[in-house]
Amino acid sequence: MRAILLEKPGSPLQLVDCDEPVPDDRQILVRITACGVCRTDLHVLDGELEQAEYPIVPGHQVVGRIEALGSGVTGFEIGERIGVPWLGFSCGHCEHCRRERENLCPDARYTGCQIDGGFADCCVADHRYCFRLPERYSDLQVAPLLCAGLIGYRAWKMLEGAVNVGFMGFGASAHILTQVAKARGASIYAFTRDGDTRAQEFALGLGAVWAGSSEQSPDRELDAAIIFAPVGDLVPRALSLIRPGGRVVCAGIHMTDIPSFSYDLLWEERSICSVANLTRNDGIEFMALAETVAIETEVHAYPLERTAEALEDLRRGNFTGAAVIQIS
Repeated sequence: MRAILLEKPGSPLQLVDCDEPVPDDRQILVRITACGVCRTDLHVLDGELEQAEYPIVPGHQVVGRIEALGSGVTGFEIGERIGVPWLGFSCGHCEHCRRERENLCPDARYTGCQIDGGFADCCVADHRYCFRLPERYSDLQVAPLLCAGLIGYRAWKMLEGAVNVGFMGFGASAHILTQVAKARGASIYAFTRDGDTRAQEFALGLGAVWAGSSEQSPDRELDAAIIFAPVGDLVPRALSLIRPGGRVVCAGIHMTDIPSFSYDLLWEERSICSVANLTRNDGIEFMALAETVAIETEVHAYPLERTAEALEDLRRGNFTGAAVIQIS
């Protein structure tokens, strides 16, 4: 089979021929049709995640059909379409797992980071961490829901009923979550890179009520903000925009250093929190939501041979929405 291999951080991606993986008792062999491209993939490429293991096949928004089942797999059938997300394993017995917070499990393992992922013809995945996908979406359209959608959804759940919400960084997650938020009666204020009028127009077209650069301010205080961009400087900026009692959620797995800031930005019970990974319950809830809310994912398809180009286009902000590697 074909696979995109990253030998070590900073090395060029290689298209290689290798043997198909063989599923163990709990695994599914997936014939991949599409895999979304995520900023986390860039962090893996750049060596910014301490937990990453190399060599690795990146990609963690995997869509495909079941080709073979391990002997202990139940609840799935050959030929069924499934999704393989970022969370690929958790121990099941630590304090976090027992409290249904498996996203914090210290022994968790992640697709495309420690487990070979979806930039390939096939992969294997633990069936307990796979999801059935809403039938209303094509393979290309549903792929970004598996991380961009899921992480956005988990961040949204932390906002405690906020109505006027700022999104800082308007990429794949924000373009999905804007549609979910609008369906739930919220007003979205989109903050982009300075001068990125294309992203601002994209946000407004999806239903945002205001769009501007991160240096600009809307004409009202915000209830909360979600920071999608991996830029630590945005934390004090977001705090300056939210009302007393508001919350700033950092939704990325990696962020540059947060600069020092005066206590008055945090005063009056403002708060900052982060989102770490996802739980299986997040996936079940969000896929059910995606059945009822028509989410129009804007996707840009690349063949497997152009995976490196897709990642570089993401790094440079050369498209709106999400990139998806179309495998077969």
